Amino acid sequence: MSPTLPYPALYATHGGIWIAGPDGEVRGIGRGEAAARAAETPMIVLNAAVTAARLGIADFSGLDLLELFAFVHPARFAVPTPAGLARALGLAPPVDDARAPAFLIAATQALLARMGEPDGWAEAYGAWNSAQSLARLRWPWSAAVGRVLAAPARPERGLFARLPEWDEAGGRPQPRNVQLGEAETLDRLARLVGEGAEARDGQKLYAAANARAFDPRFGEGRPNIVLAEAGTGIGKTLGYLAPASLWAEQADGAVWISTYTKALQRQLDKETRRIFPDPAVRREKVVVRKGRENYLCLLNLEDAIQGGFQNRAAILAQLVARWAMYTRDGDMVGGDLPGWLPTLFRRAGSTALTDRRGECVYAGCPHYRKCFIERAARASEGADIVVANHALVMILAQRRADEGHPLGRIVFDEGHHLFDAADSTFAAALTGQETIELRRWIIGPEAKARGRRRGLSARLSDVASYDEEGALAIEAASAAATLLPSDGWLGRLGENLPLGPVERLLAAARATVYARANAQDAGYGLETDVGEPDPALIDAAQPAIEALESLMRPMARLRQRLAAVMDDAPDWLDGQARARIEGAIAGLTQRGQLVAAWIAMLARLGGPLDPDFVDWLAVDRIEGREIDIGLHRHWLDPSRPLAETVLKPAHGVLVTSATLRDGEDWTIAEARAGTVHLDHAPRHVAVPSPFDYAAHAEVLVVTDLKRGDVAQLGQAYHRLIAAAGGGTLGLFTAISRLRAVHARIADRLARDGLPLYAQHVDPIDTGTLVDIFRDDPHASLLGTDALRDGVDVPGESLRLVVMEGVPWPRPTVLHAARKAAGGGSVHDDRIVRARMRQAFGRLIRSASDRGHFVLLGAATPSRLLDAFPGGVPVLRVTLDEAVARIAAAAGTRQTAGAGASGDVLPGLAES
Repeated sequence: MSPTLPYPALYATHGGIWIAGPDGEVRGIGRGEAAARAAETPMIVLNAAVTAARLGIADFSGLDLLELFAFVHPARFAVPTPAGLARALGLAPPVDDARAPAFLIAATQALLARMGEPDGWAEAYGAWNSAQSLARLRWPWSAAVGRVLAAPARPERGLFARLPEWDEAGGRPQPRNVQLGEAETLDRLARLVGEGAEARDGQKLYAAANARAFDPRFGEGRPNIVLAEAGTGIGKTLGYLAPASLWAEQADGAVWISTYTKALQRQLDKETRRIFPDPAVRREKVVVRKGRENYLCLLNLEDAIQGGFQNRAAILAQLVARWAMYTRDGDMVGGDLPGWLPTLFRRAGSTALTDRRGECVYAGCPHYRKCFIERAARASEGADIVVANHALVMILAQRRADEGHPLGRIVFDEGHHLFDAADSTFAAALTGQETIELRRWIIGPEAKARGRRRGLSARLSDVASYDEEGALAIEAASAAATLLPSDGWLGRLGENLPLGPVERLLAAARATVYARANAQDAGYGLETDVGEPDPALIDAAQPAIEALESLMRPMARLRQRLAAVMDDAPDWLDGQARARIEGAIAGLTQRGQLVAAWIAMLARLGGPLDPDFVDWLAVDRIEGREIDIGLHRHWLDPSRPLAETVLKPAHGVLVTSATLRDGEDWTIAEARAGTVHLDHAPRHVAVPSPFDYAAHAEVLVVTDLKRGDVAQLGQAYHRLIAAAGGGTLGLFTAISRLRAVHARIADRLARDGLPLYAQHVDPIDTGTLVDIFRDDPHASLLGTDALRDGVDVPGESLRLVVMEGVPWPRPTVLHAARKAAGGGSVHDDRIVRARMRQAFGRLIRSASDRGHFVLLGAATPSRLLDAFPGGVPVLRVTLDEAVARIAAAAGTRQTAGAGASGDVLPGLAES
C-alpha cells in the first residue's frame, strides 16, 4: 500500500502554475501565491531550480522529486519531466500540465513504496547508511524516507570498503601485422548490422575503404590515412567499427576512436554492444576514456562527506557517494550520473568532486588502488576499443610518442572538428588563472586556503629526505613560485596594485587591452593584437621572463633527480611510491613545457612577429565582470603540430564525418586534417546520404525581417514554432539575443501547449535539455553553437530548424589572421557553409524524417546556398509565406500520421 503523504505538490511552467493538496485536489494559482506558499510550506516539486526560475524567485526550498529519484535509483537516468519520470517508474503520465501536481504525489508514493520493499529494490544496499547521513544534514526528504526505510539485517560496508581495486597488468605486446580482406570486413559488418537487416551498398563501400587505415605501414612517419565522408544515414558508426573490431581481434591491438562530442561517445558506447554482447566481456574489451576532470575523485569525495562541504553542497556529496556505489566507471560528465543532478544544486560543489586543478597525489592517495581515473587508464591499455575525445587523444598521442609507445590506430569521428580541437590543444595562454594554478600545484595551500591541496614538498617528502639535491630543487621551485600571482590578484589589478613581476606583466597587458580594444561597454571579452606593443608591456616582459626562468630551472633539476631516484631503486621505493614519483615526473614535464611556451611568447614581444603563430592580449569577461587576463598564442595552422605529434607516429588514421569536404573539393579536408604536412597523399572515399533530401526537406530564406530588431526576431520565432506545433530547434549566434527572444515568447507558446526550453536560460545542462526536447514532440529548444552539431533527434521531435541569421565567424584577432592567410572572404564562406551544413544535418536523421530549415537572413548571399544537399528546394520567401508552408506541412502530418506513407508533404517539393 502506498504511503500517505502530508505534502502538497507544485508544478510550474511558462504557461501556468498548479498546486495539488495531499488529497490530490488540483487548482491553478498565480506566481505571487505560489511563491508565498513555497516559503511557508514544504512542497513536492520536479526540479527545484527550474521551479524557482518559473516563479521568478531566487531559490526554492522544497522536496525535489529528482533528488528522491537519485537516492532510490542511483546511476539510472530519467528524463526530468512528468512524462519521463512516469516511464522510468512504470506509471501512467499525466495527460496535461494541470494534472502534473497530482502525478508528482503519485510518483513520490511509488518511490517510497519501492523503498519499503527492499527485496524488489535493486539499489537497496547502502541506502540505510546514506539516509542516516542525509538526515543529519536535514535533507528535506529524510522524514519521509525514514518512515519507510528499514535498517538492514546486517551491517553494510561503506563505499570506500566496497569499491573493488584495480590490478596491475603487464605491458601489451606490439600488435601483429595483419591486412584485412574485403570479404571478411563485410562479413563482420553484416554481423554487426544484425539478422533481418541488410547492410546498404554505401555502408559496404564505406567499411571496405576504411579497412585500409588498418593496413601495415611501409615507412616510418608514413601512416595509412583515409579521409572518409559518409552522408547521414549511411550507418557510419558500424561502418568503421566493423574493420576496427576485426583488426583489434586479429592483431591483438587497440583502436582509439575519438569524438568531439559526448553525445557521440554515448552512442558509440551503446553500439559496441553489438560487438561484445556479453557485458563482462565488453567491460574488458571496450573502455570509454576521458580527461581526469570528468571523473569522480574519491579523495575529494571523502573530504566532502567528512565535513569539507556544507549545506546543500553536503547533500549533493552524499547523493554522489550513493551513485558512486553503483556507477559503471565513475564518469560524472556524460556518464551514468544523471546530468540534471548537479544542476539541482546550482553546481554547488560538483566541480570540486573531480580533479580539475591537477591536484592529484597519485599513489599518495589512500584510495589510489580504487581510483576511477586510474582504473580507466589501466583498462584502456588492455582494451580492443578505446572511446575518447579529440583533445585527450592528441595529448596522449604526444605523450606516448615521446615514451616510444605511440597510439598506433586512431579513428577520428566528427573529423570536421579536428582542426578546432588541435587549435585548442596546441595553444598556450599565459593568464592569471593559469599561473595561479601552477603556483598552487608547486607550493600547496597558503595562508587560510581551504582544501587538501598538497605542494611538491608534501607530495615528495620521502624523496626530499633521501636525496639532498632533490630537496634543494623542491625548495628552489617553491621559492620561485612565490613570484607568480597569488589569491586576490584580479582585485589588485583592478586597483592597479600588482604584486610581483608576473602580476605587473598582466597589469600592463590589461592596460593595453583597454586602451586599444573596441566595445568596452558590451560586457563581453576584450582583445587586441600584440603589434606595436606599449613600452610598459615590453618593460614588464623581461622581469616576468626572469621569474619564469627561475622557476623552470629547479623544475627541470627536480625532474632529473626524481628520475635518478627511480634508477637507484632504494628500499622504500615500493609500487605506490614509484607510481607517485612517476606522476610527479609527468606533472613536471607537462608544466615545464607550459612555462617554456610562456617564455617563448614573452621573448618575442616587441620583436618581429613569428609567422607560424598568432599572439594577442585579452581580458576575459562575463557580463562585464573580469574573470581572467593574459597573453594568448595559437598556431596559425594547428594542423602542423597535429601532423607531427599525432599522425606521423601512428600506423593508421581514419578521419571521418558527414561534412569533411567543401562541396566536391578534398583540398580543405586535407588541410584541416593535417595530411598536407605528410609526404604522401591520403586515400579518399565519399559516400552520399541515401536520404531523398529534395523530397523530404525545404530551405526557406526569410527576406522581410529587419536586421537587429529583436522584437521582430522574437515574433518570427513565435510564429514559426506555433506553425510547426513545436518540434523546433532554434539556433543563435549570440546569447543575448537568445535570452531576449526566449523572454518574449516562452509564456505565449506555453499557453498554447508548446513548451520552450533554452540554453543559458534554463538551469539545466545541455545534454538534459536535448533529452527533454527529444522526448516531447511539442517542445522546442533554443541554443547556440553546442546544438548546431552532434545533436541527434530523429523523428517528430525535430521537424523545423530556425537559424537567426547567417552564422558568420566572430571577428577575433585569431580569425583575422587566418582569414588573411586563407584567402580572405573565401575563408569566411567556407566556415559559414560548414556551419550551415552542420545545422541542416540536425533536420533529417532518418529515412522517414521531414522538415523545414529556415534562415532568417534577408541578405544571405546566394553563393552560400550550395551548403545544402543538391536538389533541396531553396526559396526566398516572406515570413508570412514561410509560416504558411510550415503550417501546411504540419497539418498534413497530423492527418497523414506524420507522413508515414512516404508521400511527399505539400510545400516540400513545390516551388
